[in-house]
Amino acid sequence: MQIGTVYKESWQKLNEFLQDREVSSIEAYFIVSEVLKKNKTFLLTYPEYEITDGEYARIQEILAERISGRPLAHILGKREFWSLNLKVNEHTLIPRPDTETLVEQALLCAQKFNPDIKLRILDLGTGTGAVALALKSELPDAVVDAVDYSEEALKVAEYNSQNLNLPINLINSDWFAKIKARHQYHIIVSNPPYIAENDPHLNQGDVRFEPRTALVAPMQGLYDILNIIRHSCDYLANNGYLLLEHGYQQAGDVKLLMNYGGFTQVETVKDLGYNDRVTLGCFNYKDK
Repeated sequence: MQIGTVYKESWQKLNEFLQDREVSSIEAYFIVSEVLKKNKTFLLTYPEYEITDGEYARIQEILAERISGRPLAHILGKREFWSLNLKVNEHTLIPRPDTETLVEQALLCAQKFNPDIKLRILDLGTGTGAVALALKSELPDAVVDAVDYSEEALKVAEYNSQNLNLPINLINSDWFAKIKARHQYHIIVSNPPYIAENDPHLNQGDVRFEPRTALVAPMQGLYDILNIIRHSCDYLANNGYLLLEHGYQQAGDVKLLMNYGGFTQVETVKDLGYNDRVTLGCFNYKDK
């Protein structure tokens, strides 16, 4: 059977399940590319390429698993983020394109510091290490510390760090609990749990298969965000930046909390889908 025919068949099956033409197209390409070990350019250029019966059978196996509801990232054991190929499993969140907004804004903040300064960056709740490794890939001279409460998640982050040859410091800690030195970080980033405990989306899609502890927080999803805002002031260098990913309806609350916390230059940035996604602010502790 030809690649073009297999792709079209895969897309149709996925679209019946996902009800999203664009996502179905992307996932169909991922599946076919993974089995054939061919990139998207090859698939588009040679639609007449004949695949083996074994390859076709494997594609059908993956499709069946996906249509059963299991996330494609878990089936393939990996997900691309910031052009980095990351190992993913059930102990971590699946990196999503929206979180690249957090990386983009952190890089913009990094440009505001004197280039002679050795930047120190802290990633809270690192999971796969996606954000920390993306920042390290762009800022190779920076010291990047990555924290997670889950030892299993840190094993995944360690694998990704070594596999990508991007050295970061991994710390098993409940947020700041094991961070000793004060006022050392120029940038603190976090994609913390921010979904409310009663959110109906928890019973839909890929999040059903992801660790609840990395998704859900009390206080309508704001508990961990508030905790990070309250304590980050003790760990930021003077005029350091805190950047938080949050839900698209939480921007007003997060901005209010950061303003109350003494942050200045507080702003919210939209993600690729034009939803409020990242709020950031600068903290000058010498003026407090």
